[in-house]
Amino acid sequence: MSATLDRLFGLSAHGTNVRTELVAGLTTFLTMAYIVVVNPVVLGEAGMPVAAVATATCLSAGLGCILMGLVANYPLAMAPGMGLNAYFTFTVVKSMGVPWQTALGCVFLSATAFLLLTLVGVRQLIISAVPRSLFAAVAGGVGLFIAFIGLADAGIVVAKPGTMVGLGSLTTPTAGLALLGLVLIAALQARAVRGAMLIGILATAAAGWTAGLVHFAPGSYRLADLGATAFQLDVPAALNLKGGIGLSLVEIVFVFLFVDLFDNVGTLVAVTQRAGLTAADGSIPRLNRILIVDSVAMAAGAVAGTSPVTSYIESASGVAVGGRTGLTSVVVGALFLVTLFFAPLVQAIPAAATAPALVLVGGLMMGALAQVDWVEPGEAIPAFLTVVMIPLTYSIANGLAFGITSYAILKLVRGQARSQDWLVYLLAALCVARFLYLA
Repeated sequence: MSATLDRLFGLSAHGTNVRTELVAGLTTFLTMAYIVVVNPVVLGEAGMPVAAVATATCLSAGLGCILMGLVANYPLAMAPGMGLNAYFTFTVVKSMGVPWQTALGCVFLSATAFLLLTLVGVRQLIISAVPRSLFAAVAGGVGLFIAFIGLADAGIVVAKPGTMVGLGSLTTPTAGLALLGLVLIAALQARAVRGAMLIGILATAAAGWTAGLVHFAPGSYRLADLGATAFQLDVPAALNLKGGIGLSLVEIVFVFLFVDLFDNVGTLVAVTQRAGLTAADGSIPRLNRILIVDSVAMAAGAVAGTSPVTSYIESASGVAVGGRTGLTSVVVGALFLVTLFFAPLVQAIPAAATAPALVLVGGLMMGALAQVDWVEPGEAIPAFLTVVMIPLTYSIANGLAFGITSYAILKLVRGQARSQDWLVYLLAALCVARFLYLA
């Protein structure tokens, strides 16, 4: 068995073995298993059945991880992305008024477009054209967005007539329980406890049950109920948003494209560099395979009933303990499939227990901003506008548009425009057209 796995994944060539890869897979899974709890809560805000979304989360993550391991042979784990699920729920469904079935159709169309763009090399072209400072800014802005949603769910930040937002009552049961969870998860992370996020969520939920703050009425766990989101995507309705393939569909696909690209590129660079898997020139071998798997996993997620699937930076935790091949990802995928049998229990997790996880995941995403040169105006101004506009306008699309447009304008006024940057200016022109249309 070991010899077969060695040949399949090239374990010896990468200086690893089966035991190391198994430990790496378990480590990665523990650091990202919180998504099984958090993703259904976020998508539940869009009116989707929570238990069914938990099932879709496990299925799509399991499939994505296993494909990444077998096809691309990288220790990269995949699951529905934080940030993308927030955009799906709070912008596409709640702000734009798109039914969640139609939104799933948009995710499927995005995945199809991603696959075609990958096959003709456009996604790789975009990766090389967009400045890394904007990749980092989007991650930071999405982090603030997620944290704001978590604080609002907990009742810690509330709407105020005079100041728009303000501090809520911290003595309410929901806020108190959320603060307890925030302190607990932070303490576990500070002590470098593996699975700190998941342990904190479950412990906070248990505290709520014990104190009588949570009332859980077990529902039906029939397979048909758990599959309530499967094959519910409505592609024809997505194509007919606003009477045809208009700006609404283009905007949704555009944001899914860019946020997914930024998530993947940031994760790929961080994880492959840490694992020593990059080529001598800094490129990532088998990049096409990685992007194809990403597209397929995203499409499968839409069919199962969840927001876009993407690579997870938590993959670095498995790399840190020696994971070097796709066997690590296969182990993570298998563990997600095992978790599938416990998916219905997600309904028992209160929002006050998951809100702290949203806040702290947002905090972790802010670390990407260290990659921005805050002294250089050409980088700092677009990055700042991207970061601040995402949470303040409740829209990742707006943040992206401000960042890309300002970056292109500053390049022009400084006389630094180059012909090879044509794609950036094309994207900026599309962003300006979008603003004019919205006006």
